[in-house]
Amino acid sequence: MNSAPRNASRQTRQDRAGSDTRARDRYPDALRAGALLVVVFGHWIATLPRLENGLMTTTDHLLLVWTGAGVLTWVLQVVPLFVFVSAAVSADGARRRLEQGHRQLHWWAGRALGLARPTVTYLAVLVAFVVLAAYTGGRLLGPLNHSLTVHLWFLMMLLGVQALLPLSVWADRRWGLKAVAGLLLIAATVDVLRAGLAAPADLLELGTRVTGNGGGIGWLNAAVVWLLPQQLGIAWKRGRFSGLGTGLALLLLGLLWLAAAVASGYPVAMVDGAFGAPSNLLPPTLALVGVMWVQVGAVLACEGPVRRLLERRRVDRVVTILGALGMPLYLWHKLAELPAAWLGERLGLPIDAGIPGEVGFWLGRLWWILLCIVSVAPVMVAVVTFEMSRKRDVVSATGTPVILAGGAALLGGIIVSLALGALPGAIVGLAGVAAASWLLRAHPQPARGSWPPPSRQEP
Repeated sequence: MNSAPRNASRQTRQDRAGSDTRARDRYPDALRAGALLVVVFGHWIATLPRLENGLMTTTDHLLLVWTGAGVLTWVLQVVPLFVFVSAAVSADGARRRLEQGHRQLHWWAGRALGLARPTVTYLAVLVAFVVLAAYTGGRLLGPLNHSLTVHLWFLMMLLGVQALLPLSVWADRRWGLKAVAGLLLIAATVDVLRAGLAAPADLLELGTRVTGNGGGIGWLNAAVVWLLPQQLGIAWKRGRFSGLGTGLALLLLGLLWLAAAVASGYPVAMVDGAFGAPSNLLPPTLALVGVMWVQVGAVLACEGPVRRLLERRRVDRVVTILGALGMPLYLWHKLAELPAAWLGERLGLPIDAGIPGEVGFWLGRLWWILLCIVSVAPVMVAVVTFEMSRKRDVVSATGTPVILAGGAALLGGIIVSLALGALPGAIVGLAGVAAASWLLRAHPQPARGSWPPPSRQEP
């Protein structure tokens, strides 16, 4: 007799759950999850262990021993895609904050705090490894020292561009796609000035002159080039461009852009294999813009098929899981290289990279990636368990001086860790990031339920 009301109630809950699922656009989530997976596997592929007598003594970077691998970075350098999608997701929230007079700095403090807290945990574990290695004479830390912190640069860049999100939203509202054109013009002007061109014919050697002339004024593009995908992502969210035709046109533009850039002397690789070599990343160059066009074109061209795929419950569930694990996986995936190297040695597996292009090279890459996957799984279980057990709704600080101090401490800690590696960078960097985690939170914390945390207010 009561089955009908129960069924009706169940159906109501299902309808509500379905409407909640449809309310969130899963396509950007899928793009971000895919981008992070590409980065993770790209980092593992790029690390080449070198063994002597069955023991790892050093590592090489793929780009330093195989110049042809530079073309792979046109796919593996997905930071422009991540910035593009993050801007599209955050655009509406930034617009509402501007219209309602809310402080962007407070929102940014919440984002910075959300990155600082897990980074403190990561650096603390690195410090524990450093101390353990000091007392046990651990060999593996040396070859992987800088590899364990190099990926933190992404956090620094992301915090920088997100701090300027309101400016990008305002520029889109005022100028639309002209704001994108303006940034392109600035980026091109910076590279031209950096190249020191004396005549129009020198444009044929623009890349060679730019990357051979040091950083200098080129560091302005550390902001401009990364702001470009943010500006473009906001424009996409506003519907200023879309469709398969536009996507294919942007793909073609990007490929032609990259071909012209390489022909003028810009490096083929869009990531760095070593400091001091000609680079498209330190500082960013116009060549990186070609990667952005390719990736944005792919986003538009694949939108229809991927959205249809996301309508399948299982696919949507996988995207949800990957979205939840994305940033922890990015933060911790490099640590998996330590146990992967240890396992490879103990089991006598052929993880030595050998010579690129030979059969042994591909076999070594396969074993190395499998060991990294096996090693990262328990790390992720431990990390997720820890993060779930700690207080998550931590309210960020509101005072301008303390937010600026916290932001400076966070960026300083990351920079030191990047420059010095796990030893001694993680030790010094931990102090800065831990200080940021303390400064960027409200003291005392409001009573639960009395003040919604910023992360719950806006996407």
